Amino acid sequence: MKAAFIERPEELVVREAPVPVPGDGDVLIEVKASGICGTDIHIFHGEYLGSYPIVPGHEFSGVVVDVGSKVKKFKAGDRVAIEPNVACDNCDACLSNRQNFCEHWRGVGVTMPGGMAQFAVAPERAVFGIGTMPFEVGAFVEPLSCVLHGVQRAGIALADRVLIVGAGPIGNLLLKAVMLEGASAVDVVDKNEARLSLAAASGAATVSRDLGSLEPESYDVVVDATGVPALMARALGFARKGGKVLLFGVPPSKSTVSFEAFEIFRKGLTILSSYTSVRNSIQATRLLGTGRIDVASLVSHQLPLAEFRRGIELIESGADGVLKVIIRPDLA
Repeated sequence: MKAAFIERPEELVVREAPVPVPGDGDVLIEVKASGICGTDIHIFHGEYLGSYPIVPGHEFSGVVVDVGSKVKKFKAGDRVAIEPNVACDNCDACLSNRQNFCEHWRGVGVTMPGGMAQFAVAPERAVFGIGTMPFEVGAFVEPLSCVLHGVQRAGIALADRVLIVGAGPIGNLLLKAVMLEGASAVDVVDKNEARLSLAAASGAATVSRDLGSLEPESYDVVVDATGVPALMARALGFARKGGKVLLFGVPPSKSTVSFEAFEIFRKGLTILSSYTSVRNSIQATRLLGTGRIDVASLVSHQLPLAEFRRGIELIESGADGVLKVIIRPDLA
């Protein structure tokens, strides 16, 4: 098969590799759609967890082609997506329902070969049926599960006013999820006009290119979806007294953020972060399958595996019209 390998930071090659053989409890999947995530880009640059060489890709869907001898839930021909976080279920974190902090955590596409390949293996317990939904929609199970975990962490309440900084694919997913939680108004800020237009079409109350145009201290919850340290720091200024700030975007490893300590004290702020997800994949699958969260408009490009590097470059360009880039290993 063909697979994309990040051999080491900044070095990426698409080359031949053996088709993986599923273990007793594993599912072998022919990958049909694999989304490029910001985490993949961080791994490419050596800014995140990951062992090298690695086949990245943790947002993917496809068709089951083989299963291990102990697999009961799936059979060849099933259409599936995956949850990439593999926990041991027996350490202190797992036994406390904090599987995202498993002491023996493994990640498909991070520490284990992932979905930027024609075939990939995942444990049965990390695989979810997607029914008839399009594969490019199924590739959103993982990012949406992370978004749902973050929204739950933030505790959005009915009629809350919410500000989302960043209108990329994750920002727009956050917008959709926050609206389902019953927020009265969700304002969105981004410098990219095309992304703001999409946010407006998805129900944002207002969209703006400039944080400075917004009223300070006027939001119940402020969410940073950029991971840009300077914007993370500014987010505090827009939360009301007693409000919450959710730092959702993934910042570069070893970057720092400076907050005014007295502002946090004076306003009694709750500052939260959100790391991956915890048993949210079934929720994501249901919301996508019923259309309660529609993601078709978030897919801007579908590229063959050979153009994986180009996909990274498209995302990093920040150009208008670039949202979620899907790699399709079945395309020539």
